[in-house]
Amino acid sequence: MNLLEENQALKTMSNHNLGTSEDTGELFVYVDGKLLGKKEATVSVWDHGLLYGDGVFEGIREYNGIVFKLKEHIDRLYESAHYIRLKIPMTKEQMSNAVLETLRQNRLRSAYIRLLVTRGVGDLGLNPMNCSDPSIVIITEPTTLGEDPTSKPIGVSAIISSIRRDPVDATSHEVKSLNYLNSILARWEAIDAGVNDAIMLDTQGFVSEATAENIFIVAKGQLATPSIDSAILHGVTRQRVMEIAEDLAYVITERRITPFELINAEEVFMTGTLAEIVPVLKVNGRNIGTGKVGPVTARICGEFAKVRSKTNEGTQVYPSETKGEELGATLRTRQ
Repeated sequence: MNLLEENQALKTMSNHNLGTSEDTGELFVYVDGKLLGKKEATVSVWDHGLLYGDGVFEGIREYNGIVFKLKEHIDRLYESAHYIRLKIPMTKEQMSNAVLETLRQNRLRSAYIRLLVTRGVGDLGLNPMNCSDPSIVIITEPTTLGEDPTSKPIGVSAIISSIRRDPVDATSHEVKSLNYLNSILARWEAIDAGVNDAIMLDTQGFVSEATAENIFIVAKGQLATPSIDSAILHGVTRQRVMEIAEDLAYVITERRITPFELINAEEVFMTGTLAEIVPVLKVNGRNIGTGKVGPVTARICGEFAKVRSKTNEGTQVYPSETKGEELGATLRTRQ
């Protein structure tokens, strides 16, 4: 997207009166530079994102008008796209602005953001060269009290899945791609077992991650999390939790973790953008530690709740009143 196209996209977005979403009862969805109602926000059945899972995405959170770690999420999106040779037709700055403007148009201050980039429309063949321009979709949904992870029952149970994470030299899970079949198969096992989630091992039998979250254990008062050679996603929340642990003077290491260590840990918790921090109280029918939320997990949860909506932890959605007037003037000039 060049400057002219970006300006036209901003014009199109600004032409949608902020009251429109309230009038229709729908939130706007960004689709290739346009803001559309939920019912109109569609992609072609010929899109290779649908046909082959050929695309990348990010899940991002907004807390009280601050998009938590937006830069880090955008960086990871572009790294994933680069790995699968998908050239995103927007700069990182343009992509960030599109996310922020979608939130503004929907008047959201606390939201879950799903940002997708597909390979684009092609044919029924596998050849990605036959695809047209990539498609970009930004979905924003409000997080209400009932959906906010902090309102959920504290602690979950899990199993160790028989489904292994693909090795790092195969369909790398370092790429946050649209293909989540590996995780879905493991989640089915959790459903059949009557537990909340499944913990997956790598092809060598070491702990990798849960179906959509990274894993941490506490053993002898020290924290450990699987290293990247265990086929994990480079979690944004995982990284921030590691920094919090260091700030709290805990020893934390990235290393391989065996299932034996996992089940005999004093504490286990999972981290993810939507999940935030979730204590795991039981694995394969065995209590983790006392079977209750441990002190290290509780302390890290408390610190994360403090930092997640700080202005220096992300990007501000709504500028100050003065900046808002300047933005309005800029948009009017561009029109």
